[in-house]
Amino acid sequence: MADQIRLEIAFDGGQIMGALVSLASADELDRALESGRDGSLTLEAADGRYTVALRRVVYVKRFARESRVGFGSQ
Repeated sequence: MADQIRLEIAFDGGQIMGALVSLASADELDRALESGRDGSLTLEAADGRYTVALRRVVYVKRFARESRVGFGSQ
């Protein structure tokens, strides 16, 4: 996957999942949630495919591309 972004998706009931997904999948999820679409959506992720029940999504956090975990030089 060339362009990827990390998403965190929270569901009603308290479950939270994180995945590294393609930008196209992240954009498709945004459009589906904004439109109020019902049903499910399949996300293409670095470690496989996830099918998300759109009605159960409480929030989506889309991490900035520049985010890095660890220590940097100062």
